Amino acid sequence: MKLNKIALVLAMSGFGAHAVAQQPAEDNTESEQTIERISVTGSNIKRTSLEGDLPITVITRAQIDAGGITSAEQLLLQLNISSNSNDNLASNAGIVGGEERGNNGASSANLRQQGVGSTLVLLNGRRVATHGLKGRSVDLNSIPFAAIERVEVLRDGASAIYGTDAIGGVINFILKKNFEGAQLGAFADHTEEGGGNIYRFNVLAGTGDVERDGFNIMGSLTYKSAEILRGSDRDFTNTFQPLRGLSPDTRGAPFASVNDRFSRPNDPTSSQYNLVGSGLINPNTGLENDVLNVLALPGQPGCDAFENMGPDAADLWNRSRNLGVSCSWDYPRASVLQQPVENIDFVGRATMKIGEDSEAFVELLGSEVVSKKVFEPNQITPWAIGAGDWDTFGGGFYPSTGASYDYIVDALSDFYGADQLNIGAPIAYRWRCMDCGPREIETTTSSYKIQLGLEGVIGDWDYMAGLSRSANESTSELGSGYHFTSGLAQAIGTGVLNPFLLPGESQTTQAIQALDAASARGIELFGGETTMTQIDASISGNTGYELGFGGDSIYVAAGIDLRREEYKFNGDRRAADTRPRIYGAPFDDANALDNVSRDIKAVFVEALIPVSENFELNLAVRHDKYDGFGGTTNPKVGFKFTPVEELLFRGAYSTGFRVPSFNQLFNGVTEEPYTGTDLANPFLCQDGVVDISDPNCQIITPEILFGGQIDLGPEESEQLSFGFVFAKGDWIVNVDWWEIEIEGTIQTPGFKELIENPELFRDNYVFDGGGTSGEIVSIDRRFINAGGRSTSGIELGIATNGELWDGTWGLNINASYLIEDKKQERDNAPFGPNLVGTHSRGNIPLRWKNTAVFTYNYDDFIHTFTQIFRSGYDDETPPGVASGEANPPLYDDSVDSYLVYNYSMNYTGFENIELIMGIKNLLDRDPPFTAHQNDFSPGAAFDPRVADPRGRAYTVQFNYNF
Repeated sequence: MKLNKIALVLAMSGFGAHAVAQQPAEDNTESEQTIERISVTGSNIKRTSLEGDLPITVITRAQIDAGGITSAEQLLLQLNISSNSNDNLASNAGIVGGEERGNNGASSANLRQQGVGSTLVLLNGRRVATHGLKGRSVDLNSIPFAAIERVEVLRDGASAIYGTDAIGGVINFILKKNFEGAQLGAFADHTEEGGGNIYRFNVLAGTGDVERDGFNIMGSLTYKSAEILRGSDRDFTNTFQPLRGLSPDTRGAPFASVNDRFSRPNDPTSSQYNLVGSGLINPNTGLENDVLNVLALPGQPGCDAFENMGPDAADLWNRSRNLGVSCSWDYPRASVLQQPVENIDFVGRATMKIGEDSEAFVELLGSEVVSKKVFEPNQITPWAIGAGDWDTFGGGFYPSTGASYDYIVDALSDFYGADQLNIGAPIAYRWRCMDCGPREIETTTSSYKIQLGLEGVIGDWDYMAGLSRSANESTSELGSGYHFTSGLAQAIGTGVLNPFLLPGESQTTQAIQALDAASARGIELFGGETTMTQIDASISGNTGYELGFGGDSIYVAAGIDLRREEYKFNGDRRAADTRPRIYGAPFDDANALDNVSRDIKAVFVEALIPVSENFELNLAVRHDKYDGFGGTTNPKVGFKFTPVEELLFRGAYSTGFRVPSFNQLFNGVTEEPYTGTDLANPFLCQDGVVDISDPNCQIITPEILFGGQIDLGPEESEQLSFGFVFAKGDWIVNVDWWEIEIEGTIQTPGFKELIENPELFRDNYVFDGGGTSGEIVSIDRRFINAGGRSTSGIELGIATNGELWDGTWGLNINASYLIEDKKQERDNAPFGPNLVGTHSRGNIPLRWKNTAVFTYNYDDFIHTFTQIFRSGYDDETPPGVASGEANPPLYDDSVDSYLVYNYSMNYTGFENIELIMGIKNLLDRDPPFTAHQNDFSPGAAFDPRVADPRGRAYTVQFNYNF
């Protein structure tokens, strides 16, 4: 097929739409005969790179190395069309369960705001098993990143080609093939401020050339370690910034706060009988203090007597009644900014030539990833560890026989008066048990894939066939920081373990021994496994038939895809009769599943129709039959029009679908208490805003229900794109508009939408007594097929190059502009507001993102400068600001933009040696400040979904070729 100028330039550059063409675009008529037709992501018909109707971004190995990128997760964070969501290890540092539990050890791809379940990840053009815990998306940490040759990103839906999951786009990781020789490589990425260092060592070896020798055998082995980066390692993670609207929302401090209780708290026969009853009247304000800390009282050491402890900005959390007498602890700062991860992976491939035009191969991939989630120590309360059992160790209340009891009584008596106290009654408290140690959950994920393949040419026809088996098994295990509940209740309830130690004091030997005896280290939390078996075959080629309007002959492709997907998940593996409770451990027994499976059978056809010399159609259709869901047929119509040699218009329309994951179908019902202090009854109070002066708008803490729905249907989508590519001289410009419309979105109802539209979602509220009004007991957020979603945007690419002094330069700019992201919560409801540029507790839809890369080649040096920009957005409003209770003078309701520069230098002057040195975050810029609620969004005074907390880092990569 004759190549137009644009297709030729893009094919010769090898970079795709966002390329830096390394040589000036000249008349390459002689080269037209040398351009090989290859398989390109998004089509079953071989073609030259970017010759098609859909936009593709190609990231080469050289670009990956120049950016100091060591993992697929890092690559996705720099990809403009990748969503800023909590789908990576840095953004899920705390307790997760149910739908999010996979983030204990997984990172997932999420393109164009469509979610990890709507982004298809391929390895060498074929599917792999999803993560064993998450069950619905591929774990990027299991991708053998050091063995990657290039990454192709299809920036459009492709259900007509690949079937389900391909609504948001497709990422195809393509590994090295036919390698001959040996290579040793080492990489180091060191932060200037310390913490979060990354190391990688890899060896690659191969022998034989398929064309020359008729065979090739190659293998790659890689070890990588990413060290822990703690919140305390970076100054900007301080959340004690009340003047800016940010304060930690916890009274569970290293020196325990004293708490009231509500049910008969002054009755000595009640299990809730406690020292301060239902609260103490402040003699200065006349207000009732229900949670207080004696360190904050006059004459005491002060809240800041302990590290990361300070005064509680209570008005920011709608509890100004406790201002001046309450302390909080900076628990977000105690979290981990980069989880420690170790992984080792192996890739082996043997290829044999069969005859003149065919090859057979076997490919084996295996990996083990060990991630350790580390976060703040447990907050302990007697009502949580004692469960109201007064007869057993006093229900976990701190007893009057405790060593610090008299000190607490005296401090309270001096300020409040002894007559307000139930002296002799035990103390109800909120305590951050620093002696318990940080909580750790270690997740080990093992995966493998065996791929057999046969491909070749018969006449004018290409064929390929494959048989594969892949699996991903993951297990999470408790580390430090978790203890058997009865052991904690006994240790505190007998006064052995002391929540009220002053600075300089320490627990007794007996207390430490009690903690050690109660440790639950080594208990398996849960585990899961996914397995996929696939048979695929396709044929494509030249029909020799022309329409007669001046175009070339028609190419067609057809094939089959047969898969079986299996999934199983276990909760607590201990025998039911010997299963003592472990405090705060996020077991997921409600979602345990025996082995479940489904079969998928698919056929597809594709045609490339050159209608005329300047106009080409690409038609495709695929029919999938899913067990339990029936059949679905999804077409695609694409076009390419070249009115003049320098200009190409392209566009496509397609439909797509996504079936529910096993979790979304079969998860059991779990209840999680709403721990915030920003919620009132939305049926009585506009948008559920708390108003302490209104008795109808007091704080409520209902249970939140999560779980699956067996009767979920698939999502159905329509994708539309239109764009152009312009090539003139040394310039290439591409602009593409896209839109995705989805019906029947599978989602948990948004909490904000539930609160702001209570009448629309009345069925999601469970009231006391089972009626349709009254006290709200729980809010149902189980999966549903909701209304629709509309997302659209524009993607831009500019590439140019030239000569400077005695070298050559190249400039590559690519950007994404998000126009709209709207959701419809019910079929009969209007679409909600445009969420672009606003904070979200799941995904932050940034308006504008761009990456600019400037390269300069001189002699044996290649210099690369990279600019990464992320636009600002509207911040989440603190609860006290929303209700009007707080008015912090420096509060800003917007988050600033994020801009960093990177530099690298590649030196090739040594024989057989490649040396790359770089600096990330050249100007050492901190992430922008955000006052979002730390309980529901990641990050401490910053957001890891947008910005990298590591700061300036120095990278060195060394490769030696034998």
